[in-house]
Amino acid sequence: MAFAQALIARAERRLPSLTRARAPEALPIRLHRRRIYILPTRSGFGFALLLLVMLLGALNYQNNAALLLTCLLGAAVVNSMLVAFRGLNGLRLTQLRADPACAGDLLPLHLQFDIDGRPRYALRIDIDGEAFSFSLDGRGGETTVGMPTERRGWMRVLRMRISSTQPFGLFRAWSWIAPEQDVLVYPRPLHGPPAPPGAEDAKRRERGEEDYAQLREYRFGDPLKRVAWKASARHDRLLIRELDGAADDAPQRFEWNMLHGVDRETRIGRLAGWVHEAHAAGRTWTLVLEDARAIGPAADHAHYHRCMTALALL
Repeated sequence: MAFAQALIARAERRLPSLTRARAPEALPIRLHRRRIYILPTRSGFGFALLLLVMLLGALNYQNNAALLLTCLLGAAVVNSMLVAFRGLNGLRLTQLRADPACAGDLLPLHLQFDIDGRPRYALRIDIDGEAFSFSLDGRGGETTVGMPTERRGWMRVLRMRISSTQPFGLFRAWSWIAPEQDVLVYPRPLHGPPAPPGAEDAKRRERGEEDYAQLREYRFGDPLKRVAWKASARHDRLLIRELDGAADDAPQRFEWNMLHGVDRETRIGRLAGWVHEAHAAGRTWTLVLEDARAIGPAADHAHYHRCMTALALL
């Protein structure tokens, strides 16, 4: 198997016209007879060998019935080759759009096909080792395939092979599709320790500007730093400053300068991880990039995609 793949890869490099390894094409992309290829499958070669044995036996024993059966089966084989070709001929890729995905995941590609009114069954798309099967009715339709990704940023849509082995699996008709379109890949989120307090939070703590809702009586185990000494002196008993529960909902700040001693890609991955975790938890956050540009605060899906897009394009 590895030898066959290596042989095919060498043929594509040496003879690109055989596999349509040409420059990407603008949409729409139409499949026609000059770019559709047909070869027998393993089952097809085996069936051809069987027909040859049947033909030799029928001629040797002068058996007209066996000879007629062999000719009928041969005609069916030839007709199946035409049906496999017609399964791809006239197929048009009219639209292509991508859903967001992080590096290392499969990026969903939605392919919109237009056909000439004939249904197409059991079609298959292969993209970088991933295979996806689908069928189309007479009005065309959409299918979704997953494109492997390795790194963040803009990525050209990989070349895809669309094929069919209908109706009997004896022949495989295929063609290559290379759309001229780029898709954006988000950085892979790296999970680790939670984000440290931002510089503004640290200044507030130095000035003692905590968010407190009320005072309550001291209970054993309460930290002494939260004792309201002035209020306690006025009331002749220890009072504790109780933190405002709404303070937990204060926007988090994920700043580029929070991470030191790590390389650039790791820093981007950690920031993406914090953004991903805050979005999953429904928290509000602000992202501060290396140029001090702040995005947010917000907590909706649009804000998540703005932050991940900014990190992908760094």
